Amino acid sequence: MHQFTVVPVDEQHPSDYDALEGVAWVDYRERRHRSQDPNDTVSSDGHGYHKEDSPFLNNTDTSKRNEYYDRNLALFEEELDIRPKVSSLLSRLANYTNITQGAKEHEEAESADISKKKPPKSPSMGTLMGVYLPCLQNIFGVILFLRLTWLVGIGGVLQSFCIVLMCCCCTMLTAISMSAIATNGVVPAGGSYFMISRSLGPEFGGAVGLCFYLGTTFAGAMYILGAIEILLAYIAPKAAIFKPVELHEESTAMLNNMRIYGTVFLIFMCLVVFIGVKYVNKFASLFLACVIISILSIYVGVIKSAVHPPEFKICMLGNRTLSRNLFDVCAKTTVENNTVVTTKLWDIFCTKNVTDSCDEYFVRNNVTEVQGIPGVASGIIKGNLWSNYMDKGDVLEKHSLHSVEAAGSRKNLAVYVFADITTTFTMLVGIFFPSVTGIMAGSNRSGDLKDAQKSIPVGTIMAIATTSLIYLSSVVLFGACIEDVVLRDKYGDAVRKNLVVGTLAWPSPWVIVIGSFFSTCGAGLQSLTGAPRLLQAIAKDNIIPFLRVFGNGKVNGEPTWALLLTAIIAELGILIASLDMVAPILSMFFLMCYLFVNLACAVQTLLRTPNWRPRFKYYHWALSFLGMSMCLALMFISSWYYALVAMVIAGMIYKYIEYQGAEKEWGDGIRGLSLSAARYALLRLEEGPPHTKNWRPQLLVMLKLDEDLHVKHPRLLTFASQLKAGKGLTIVGTIIQGNFLENYGEAQAAEQTIKNMMAIEKVKGFCQIVVSSKVRDGIAHLIQSCGLGGMKHNTVVMGWPYGWRQSEDPRAWKTFIDTVRVSTAGHLALLVPKNVSFYPSNHERFTEGNIDVWWIVHDGGMLMLLPFLLRQHKVWKKCKMRIFTVAQMDDNSIQMKKDLATFLYHLRIEAEVEVVEMHGSDISAYTYERTLMMEQRSQMLRQMRLSKTEREREAQLIKDRNSLIHPVNVYMDEEEELHIYPEKIQMTWTKEKCESERSRSGANTPNSFRELISIKPDQSNVRRMHTAVKLNEVIVNRSHDSRLVLLNMPGPPKNQDGDENYMEFLEVLTEGLERVLLVRGGGCEVITIYS
Repeated sequence: MHQFTVVPVDEQHPSDYDALEGVAWVDYRERRHRSQDPNDTVSSDGHGYHKEDSPFLNNTDTSKRNEYYDRNLALFEEELDIRPKVSSLLSRLANYTNITQGAKEHEEAESADISKKKPPKSPSMGTLMGVYLPCLQNIFGVILFLRLTWLVGIGGVLQSFCIVLMCCCCTMLTAISMSAIATNGVVPAGGSYFMISRSLGPEFGGAVGLCFYLGTTFAGAMYILGAIEILLAYIAPKAAIFKPVELHEESTAMLNNMRIYGTVFLIFMCLVVFIGVKYVNKFASLFLACVIISILSIYVGVIKSAVHPPEFKICMLGNRTLSRNLFDVCAKTTVENNTVVTTKLWDIFCTKNVTDSCDEYFVRNNVTEVQGIPGVASGIIKGNLWSNYMDKGDVLEKHSLHSVEAAGSRKNLAVYVFADITTTFTMLVGIFFPSVTGIMAGSNRSGDLKDAQKSIPVGTIMAIATTSLIYLSSVVLFGACIEDVVLRDKYGDAVRKNLVVGTLAWPSPWVIVIGSFFSTCGAGLQSLTGAPRLLQAIAKDNIIPFLRVFGNGKVNGEPTWALLLTAIIAELGILIASLDMVAPILSMFFLMCYLFVNLACAVQTLLRTPNWRPRFKYYHWALSFLGMSMCLALMFISSWYYALVAMVIAGMIYKYIEYQGAEKEWGDGIRGLSLSAARYALLRLEEGPPHTKNWRPQLLVMLKLDEDLHVKHPRLLTFASQLKAGKGLTIVGTIIQGNFLENYGEAQAAEQTIKNMMAIEKVKGFCQIVVSSKVRDGIAHLIQSCGLGGMKHNTVVMGWPYGWRQSEDPRAWKTFIDTVRVSTAGHLALLVPKNVSFYPSNHERFTEGNIDVWWIVHDGGMLMLLPFLLRQHKVWKKCKMRIFTVAQMDDNSIQMKKDLATFLYHLRIEAEVEVVEMHGSDISAYTYERTLMMEQRSQMLRQMRLSKTEREREAQLIKDRNSLIHPVNVYMDEEEELHIYPEKIQMTWTKEKCESERSRSGANTPNSFRELISIKPDQSNVRRMHTAVKLNEVIVNRSHDSRLVLLNMPGPPKNQDGDENYMEFLEVLTEGLERVLLVRGGGCEVITIYS
């Protein structure tokens, strides 16, 4: 039987960690053995990116560090700095607190001394106090008390029920989408803005966030206007500053009074918010109690009206409703002391006590009193089912009463109750919708909730269900209890200036009046508290540069500047002074916000992104699309012109953020949508090669960097941007020589340098860096592997190897020629701008000049297409195009010119055509001498390189006679060395082998450079040089003053021994030309005459 010895393993004592400040640890083994890896801190960089950092990254005390690491994780100890242990990660998450950066912190900062600040309390609010009641308080508002009865009277019970149902369904669907987003991780301060921006990206987030901010700000203005209306119309009418001189001027005076009092209220509320948010929060419960008591009093009043309806008589003249506040007795005459006397009503309609001077309608119709609140058991609902839309100035009439039509005096119109605005179904929708907003209150408080992912869906949906039930039942009950003309009486003129809904309340109308006044004041304060914080959250995200100043505030974080801007915008709403005009404005902004919440949920669901794992499971993309459609429909139903204005504002903000805002990567759904669309498009492109009609140069621009990683020829990027004009694919690539493991950082720096240069030159495209031990191999890999699927480059742009003649290093021109060969092998077009430093920048303009095309051989039509594309850019726009072609002795130049002109006509290209005749001529002495000099120079450089190589070989032999390693040749790659000295592959050398190798090399080397004189030029080189010289003479003669010359680039020789001569031919061909673009086609047609 085996025997085992148990050796106890000493654990670190907790006191060993006392010196580690700020490290919070959680024991996952035993409580008496506490440990945590302090090398992991999961934090955020303030821009939405999560990063991992370690306080020990720069720790040089290896012994302490090794002692600290868990001995059981020795295999991973070298990476624990960047890849933390699971236990330490979980401990960080366990200690994470998501206290919202809202009013709570500001209140604590105001009441507590900084030096004695208590640690933040963990969230403790439940569903009822944290979500349900705040949502109720924000949803119930001024519209319920001031406009819902009027809406029922105008639209009728049926249409009003449909309006309320539509709006409630819209918010319910939005709440389902919002619940899915809110439970897909932690939602910090910012609420809907945070959800949309992190789901749809900074552009959508910023645009919709600002729209939501404007909606919240205008909501504050609407609540203030509602409070002033209650104050001046029902509480203290005598407090009005402007008094109407005539009765018909009452509405104008009321608007002016609302502007004055509204401004005063706004200033007072802003001061309260500025002094301290804690006062707003302390009174929040009082305001909520006012709302609940007011609603309960309405339901109690409805029940009471079934048995004992309240006494509110309305006075009718014929079927017209009279304003009861102008007289006391509803009769033409009354009996006093057995004497018939006229009433005040008679005095209004008659100038004297004789009937002849009375208003005709007054004389011919009777005055009657009607019960204003018949009660729920009266059956009045049958008459209130249908709509009664009115035009501005129409008198409220009860159609069931008899009336004799007669012309009345216009001066008596003010006695009647009449419509102050023209009403339509769409206008009613716009006015009512603000009464169902406020569903984001729970998500805005997510940091205060004990379990936000459970409380937000349950609390929000229950709050919407409760308010929807109250709204829908109120529509029916108002129609069942109140007379139709009273319902249509917006300001309660027929019931002695009482609030209409207050006439139904029990025990007194003052319950509703006082309760609605305080609730609207509280809602206004809440809006003025929330809007600046929303703007501050947007400003701190730094996605809109001009809003940065609004991210600042008081020491405790109060958004002072944001509050100031909010007050200014709210003042604009108050200056409108009409509740009915302000409500549709904020409806647009809220609807747009809800639309994008639904869109965010739908996009995330359809994309099935890996991070989309909401705990709330009762959602579906179809519901989100239905909610989005309803929001869009309600926007245009409410007010199509307001909807367009809101969309234009959001679109302008979107484009501003796209072009000027800071770039953010928040893992948003739009990026996922872009990836899905890109994948779909790439798969479609794989179905076949592009048609000639769709061919455009997809560029691979080969850049060269200097030792400091600066771009040597940035004008290559300028030329690429002018050629592309933002269309198609552009890939900018470069090669870094070295080992990828060692040069990764250098590659990253080079990529950033190139991206910055691309931004400066306005090149929209991608950057590709390849690290290779050999430049030529790297170029070949880059040309082969760039692009993806059907989205690959078809044209290579590379610079000319300047100074190749003066340099002893043949790598520059050898790399150039190899790139030409690789491009040809890959059937890619090749563009070589020569003298690229003389090419124009994007800020220059050519007001005149020519772009000359020398069409020597047909190469797929590239020479015709490139000038056309260049002329689309503003730099080359005013240049004219000329096409030259070369005719030989046996060609009919006249017919060639006609055919070429016809060809260009069918190509729809405007260009001047010219045929240049090149007559056969003998080879000149200049051509012969030029060829001879070229070959002598090549031979001389070859001998210089060989002699230098021999010296290096001898030095290496002296250094190590027993084993010889390859000598490092700074001018040649390994392939060249193996090509010249195939014997060098042997790694073991003897003295005899060294001597024989030295004698062999010496035998092949001329003893003197004088032997170069006896060299005779090769006849094929003479012919090529003759062609280059003659063509150059013709081109310089015709195009010496052209802005740009394009000509066919001859291919490199098949025999690589003539590579250096090939470079000389290209130099001779382009001598004397300021800007030359050498063009080599890819072997396919790129232009067609067919449509």
